[in-house]
Amino acid sequence: MPKLNTNAPVLNEKQRDVAQLAWVDGFGRLLDTRFRIPGTNVRFGLDFLLGLFPYAGDLISLIFSGLMVATMARNGASGVLVARMLGNVALDALVGTVPILGDLFDLFYKANIRNLQLMREHYGEGRHQGSAWPVVIGIGIFILLVFGLVAWLAWQLLSWTWGLIFS
Repeated sequence: MPKLNTNAPVLNEKQRDVAQLAWVDGFGRLLDTRFRIPGTNVRFGLDFLLGLFPYAGDLISLIFSGLMVATMARNGASGVLVARMLGNVALDALVGTVPILGDLFDLFYKANIRNLQLMREHYGEGRHQGSAWPVVIGIGIFILLVFGLVAWLAWQLLSWTWGLIFS
């Protein structure tokens, strides 16, 4: 993905008339680039600030980002676009849960601005069209594998603990 332009217009005139899409544009900027660290070009938003509150702040950010994606989906975003945006949100939420590293990641990754750029490409250039089923199926298989691995590890840990206690 090219360098993020946080000042580029996302919506054309017609799309700005759709209140929900205008809300997505403003809210995405509030979450990721509303404030600037004085003397630098580093911008941050509520997503970074909420991330400073472990887990609860990350959950709130995830909900806000999910609302943005749902709004875009209701206003004509393709399945592929929604899947890519959910991938950005999931990565941001997952890494955001890691103390300190997650906060630094939130400061520079800017999932919501990335999603706004994807939306700009979708509406302005006709990109990211098509069905999301291949992506959704791939993500589903990955999630099942991760849950399977976690269940196996939990079973191994439980067996090992049981052996220590009762042997």
